[in-house]
Amino acid sequence: MLVAALCLLPAAVAAPAGQASAAPGAPAAPRPAVTAGEAVASARLAAIRQDPAALQAFFRAMPKGGELHNHLSGAVTTEYLIELAAEDGLCIDTKTMTAVAPPCGPGTRPAADARTDGAFHDALVREWSMQDFPPGGNGHDHFFDTFGKFGEVTWRHRGKLLAEFADTVAEQNQFYLETMVSPASDSAKKLAGEVGWDADLARMHSKLVAGGKLDKVVAEARKEADAGDAEFRTEARCATDAPRPGCGLTVRWISQVSRGSTDERVFTQMALGMRLAEADPRFVAVNLVQPEDWDTSLANYRTQMRMLQYLRGVYPKAHVTLHAGELWPGLVKPEHLTFHIGEAVNTAGAERIGHGVDLVHEDDWQRVADTMAARRIAVEVPFTSNAQILGVKGADHPFETYRAHGVPVVLATDDPGVSRIDITHEYRYAAETYDLGYRELKDLARASLEFAFLPGASIWQGNPTRDGYRLAGACRHDEPGSERLRPACRRLLDASPKAAVEWRQEAAFGAFEHRVATGSVGS
Repeated sequence: MLVAALCLLPAAVAAPAGQASAAPGAPAAPRPAVTAGEAVASARLAAIRQDPAALQAFFRAMPKGGELHNHLSGAVTTEYLIELAAEDGLCIDTKTMTAVAPPCGPGTRPAADARTDGAFHDALVREWSMQDFPPGGNGHDHFFDTFGKFGEVTWRHRGKLLAEFADTVAEQNQFYLETMVSPASDSAKKLAGEVGWDADLARMHSKLVAGGKLDKVVAEARKEADAGDAEFRTEARCATDAPRPGCGLTVRWISQVSRGSTDERVFTQMALGMRLAEADPRFVAVNLVQPEDWDTSLANYRTQMRMLQYLRGVYPKAHVTLHAGELWPGLVKPEHLTFHIGEAVNTAGAERIGHGVDLVHEDDWQRVADTMAARRIAVEVPFTSNAQILGVKGADHPFETYRAHGVPVVLATDDPGVSRIDITHEYRYAAETYDLGYRELKDLARASLEFAFLPGASIWQGNPTRDGYRLAGACRHDEPGSERLRPACRRLLDASPKAAVEWRQEAAFGAFEHRVATGSVGS
């Protein structure tokens, strides 16, 4: 969302130790010297590695950039969804534990019963999330099934969901949020049905826009966003003397496309999302959602990449980030592991890749990774989601492989409400599993803002994934957090939303490192 629209005011990583991070064909510059604050924070992190409570406090307090990969419907806690269901008078199908519209007939009971019936409440939590899911169970199916069970709750209150999740993001010491929703979903489906499919993509697009048909859906999506904004502002108390934390967060929307749908619906949702991104700065990108391993997703994958390739030529200002490579041996046939990331990068022109777990199973995977590094295409890594859905974690995960090839990496949560985690958990997991030091973690946080779809110049120069994070000329002599800035730096921060958020985080890092030095963090 626009900062003004929501009353919201307002990088990459180092390679593993001993490994170079230079992208192909470009020499790496000496990395910036460790600052005094970084040295203290690094020493403190090393000292508390075996102290779980101190470690948790350290990572919760540490600035952690932006949240770039999450689905709003799966982001809020299950307990909050249950309470919303009760407030709306919804019912629960007692056989499937699915929320349904009232009145509550035979085989259902009021969701409000969960307020007083602890066993019923706990059963809903288990059915609507990964809580207590058995290690040997089918995590993939249970994870994706949850969305259908609580779907009747989430479509009603985009603004309330955002207020709840934005608070969580802000309280986790993050400064920016991109979250996925499906704008004007019913109208897009209806339009797709009216137009039908045409394999000639230019002709298909012409049919969609003829007579202003697609623009009417765009207008509806913008009104829908306006209503969500208003609900958010009311719920978050942004115009009061006691605003909730989320009011200080910069937020943007990513339009979801249901990859398991018919060709005409997929193309229509893509065109809607990209046209919307060019018409309304609250929307920045499109992404494909639903399981990548479904039969329809697999059968139509290459066609969908070509759709995006065509539409990128029509809507060059819209960004594209794609779930790609969220696959693993045994889940699909071997041939399906060989091209999804490469097609997303080379055909669809994706600017970020979500998950990318099957990297080393791609044909000529080293070239794919090197291409991502050279083009500065970041990979969004939600560790817990990958473990729960695919069973991939630790050394099996390509996290270190991406970093070794100089690919920008950002950490994300995917569906933290369903997964029962937060971004602090993901940073701590990364540190403990891959023995990352403070500087590496700090650069992960910086990467999540450097590769955000915010307009404007960065405060960083060159390729920070390869060379480290060095302030660009305009602000290189200024101190983050200082109220007295040189005119050139002030002009940059005033003109660039990206630079403003990055500068805000750098000030937060300075404050965090000072707190560590004075013993008030991780003690």
